[in-house]
Amino acid sequence: MSLLTTVTILLMALTTYFTRVAGYLLLRNRTLGPRTRAVMDAAPGCVLITVIAPHFVTTSPADLLALAISLLAAMRFSLLPVVAISVLATALLRHLL
Repeated sequence: MSLLTTVTILLMALTTYFTRVAGYLLLRNRTLGPRTRAVMDAAPGCVLITVIAPHFVTTSPADLLALAISLLAAMRFSLLPVVAISVLATALLRHLL
C-alpha cells in the first residue's frame, strides 16, 4: 500500500471521527424537536445514497441489477439488512456477469 493511500485512509478516518465527536458536542445538551430528529434519522440514508448514486449512470449490467435489488430491499427492510443485501448482490452479480 502506498504512502498516499495510507494518508488518505487516515485522513478519512479522522474526518469521520471528528464529525461524529463534533455532532455529539454540539447536540449533547439540547432537546431535539421532531423535525430535527427526523433530519438526524434520515442522515445515514442520505450518506448511503451518495455512495450508491454513481451506479445509476453505469453501463455494467451487474451494477444495474444490484442497484435494482438494493432499491427493492430498501423498500422492504431497514438500513442494516439493505446494506448486507446490496453488498452480497453486487459481489455475486459482478462475479457471475
